Amino acid sequence: MNGILDAFKLDGKVAVVTGATRGLGRGMAVALAQAGADIAGVGHAAEAPETAQAVAASGRRYAHIQADLAKLDVIPRIIDTAFEHFGRIDILVNNAGIIKRNDAIDFTEQEWDAVMDVNLKSVFFLCQAAARQFIRQGGGGKIINIASMLSFQGGIRVPSYTASKSGIKGLTMLLANEWAGRGINVNAIAPGYMATDNTAALRGDAQRNAEILGRIPAGRWGTPEDLGGAVVFLASAAADYINGYTIAVDGGWLAR
Repeated sequence: MNGILDAFKLDGKVAVVTGATRGLGRGMAVALAQAGADIAGVGHAAEAPETAQAVAASGRRYAHIQADLAKLDVIPRIIDTAFEHFGRIDILVNNAGIIKRNDAIDFTEQEWDAVMDVNLKSVFFLCQAAARQFIRQGGGGKIINIASMLSFQGGIRVPSYTASKSGIKGLTMLLANEWAGRGINVNAIAPGYMATDNTAALRGDAQRNAEILGRIPAGRWGTPEDLGGAVVFLASAAADYINGYTIAVDGGWLAR
């Protein structure tokens, strides 16, 4: 490396990004590609043409892997397929997630399990599978989990989402404790209130929208592009001595 800016480059790296077909996942996949990484994108859809085109426009390669992360048996296939396409894996971004809204008094077991399976259970086993691949390859690797403001706060009407994202923050610390000595950095990003499909109901509720905007010092909802700098940083050599930390990208929400 010739200087600090070189430490942020991802040339020759391969990133697996779950939920890469839209929203925050697409934004982070494109940012990683712009920094030099090839992308294996994971999603429900059979194809991800917009993500693929944006990655190609950055001069990098894209491979799409269709998978339902509610099922654990897809995880070995994700890692194997990414490896077959690119010959290595260096970065895992666990972005895929779902949310169910209901009063806690009425929340069902199905609503609980659906969210926990995708948001926490699959994340752990993807981390495990990626770490095993990093160890086989040698040279370490980077895992970036996507947490939430509700990793720090309770929220309302989203009990399983809050539990899962609190779990992500704790799991990130545990895995960092176990794997930092192997050269595997495990960190997380906690997006603030972002303009994505998951928040469409909130943004469509005039009262809740005004309440949320009134507390964000930046005065606006975040965008997928706002996560680009954080994900590239945590995926790069510039973050080699950062382990087990959750970075809030929230327009100042937690500072309010």
